[in-house]
Amino acid sequence: MRAHVQEIVFDCADPAVLVRFWAGLLGGDPVDRSGDWSYVDPPGFVRLAFQRVPEGKTVKNRVHLDLGVDDPDLAATEALSSGAVRFGGLVTDEQGSFQVMRDPEGNEFCFVTG
Repeated sequence: MRAHVQEIVFDCADPAVLVRFWAGLLGGDPVDRSGDWSYVDPPGFVRLAFQRVPEGKTVKNRVHLDLGVDDPDLAATEALSSGAVRFGGLVTDEQGSFQVMRDPEGNEFCFVTG
């Protein structure tokens, strides 16, 4: 048997806030299934779901999303207005560039080129 990714689920404190943040970055319409569960189906990508949990985020994510963009610095600047936070500076090497970011609840993701 081989499995497939049906959705990626983020544990969070406020699903309605996070689904709108990620829908703004990736496209798609945010859906609030309940007060504890929201999701978005970004075009060309797997569903992202957000479920309310009682505990807060305390450590760095072990998995994060890399979002391909033409200009990581510009993407980061635009994401700031939606509640993202820049983490460190733009990194550029022979493979391309990336900017580490955090969503409104502190989940890390990167804008990348290359």
